[in-house]
Amino acid sequence: MKLPRLSGREVIKALAKAGFQEIRRHGSRVYLEKTTAGETSHLMVHNFKELDPKALMDIIHQSGLSRDEFLSFV
Repeated sequence: MKLPRLSGREVIKALAKAGFQEIRRHGSRVYLEKTTAGETSHLMVHNFKELDPKALMDIIHQSGLSRDEFLSFV
């Protein structure tokens, strides 16, 4: 199954549903973090119109979510 074409905003909304919180913005970059069991994960997402599929897979991998888990939040 192919990944859907998502904008940076849609990815940020999906990550927020997964428990990530926006900690700051710098230009088009949005920095997110999630703390679970004393472990903190940090992500940076570009708030572009549409993300490249490889960039989306990198974000999913860095978030610690499986592909199916991430897609359930979209």
